[in-house]
Amino acid sequence: MKIDESTIVETNDYRVIVYPASRPFSARESKVITEKIYDFLASWAAHGKPLSSSFKIEKNQFIIVCVDEEKEAASGCSIDALGTVIRKLDQEFQLGLFDRMKASFVENGEVKTLKLQDFRKGLKEGEISENIEVFDFSKDSYISFLSDFLLPLKRSWANIYLP
Repeated sequence: MKIDESTIVETNDYRVIVYPASRPFSARESKVITEKIYDFLASWAAHGKPLSSSFKIEKNQFIIVCVDEEKEAASGCSIDALGTVIRKLDQEFQLGLFDRMKASFVENGEVKTLKLQDFRKGLKEGEISENIEVFDFSKDSYISFLSDFLLPLKRSWANIYLP
């Protein structure tokens, strides 16, 4: 069951799952990803009960899945089923969706993704500006996603890498 964008209320009851790719999607990849996830969510259920869910592709690089857990909580098995669909997309297009050892940030209006060690090195050596904004993929509620998904470096998880 799909949550219409117009019915989403800013509340902590919506669970958010973020799948960050290591690079932007091509037009073809976006189309296939959208179709496959849309088809999956149409019948997504937890213990036989339909899950109210939606998704979007953010910044042409991040898959954001939203579940209204006030109606029905996503179970471990249902999350695993979603993971299976995402894993197949990841393998088909080599997107790095499950690689958590990377940092994505906005520099000069452009989304960039680097291996975490390269990101740390770039900050340390001044190759990456301290005036960037950094994405936080750990957000698990809709309200925290809205407010803290993209933060200035100094307020983000990555501030530990500042010299």
